[in-house]
Amino acid sequence: MQTILYARVSTDEQTASHQATQARAAGFNIDVVVADEGVSGVSTALKDRPQGRRLFDLLRRGDVLVVRWIDRLGRNYGDVTETIREMMRRGVIVRTVINNMTFDGATTDPMQMAVRDALISFMAATAQAQAEATKEAQRAGIAHAKGRDDAYLGRRPTYDRSQLDDVVARLDAGEAVQAIAKATGLSRGTIYRIRDSRAEAEAALARWAA
Repeated sequence: MQTILYARVSTDEQTASHQATQARAAGFNIDVVVADEGVSGVSTALKDRPQGRRLFDLLRRGDVLVVRWIDRLGRNYGDVTETIREMMRRGVIVRTVINNMTFDGATTDPMQMAVRDALISFMAATAQAQAEATKEAQRAGIAHAKGRDDAYLGRRPTYDRSQLDDVVARLDAGEAVQAIAKATGLSRGTIYRIRDSRAEAEAALARWAA
């Protein structure tokens, strides 16, 4: 049995090593890291990604697949739900770093299965909704940044793209501000500002080309 971390990074500012560090800090003993870099989770299904295909070849019954959050598997509701169900059919256990969620096919109790499947559906829908909200925030942020005087950049953001994505994912997963601050190393004030105005958080990155 092996524990495999799958990391998907879609921008130059994100790194697979950052996701691996987070997983190990959360107590996971990672045997193999499989990473797709610069790949969209919205338009490209896991099975169609170069390393996604490798992941399906590597995983065996009893293996543990670790992802930072469900959105690393994809941002499309149908793709994510089918991917997790396929993993469970294969006897693979899926675990998340954020909130330490576990999905497997071990239970045969109808009620437990219904609760598990409902949770998978909710998380997959949240991943897609987050992707759509992030795109909208990015568009609004860039437009806002362009509308400002180029000579005024404001205060340089204390976070980078990877940290912003991490904070947004944790907020959407329902984590408390204090817990997010501890996990990311950012101040609670910064987390509150990101929570209250994602468009402005994106605008700050756009203004500083961060």
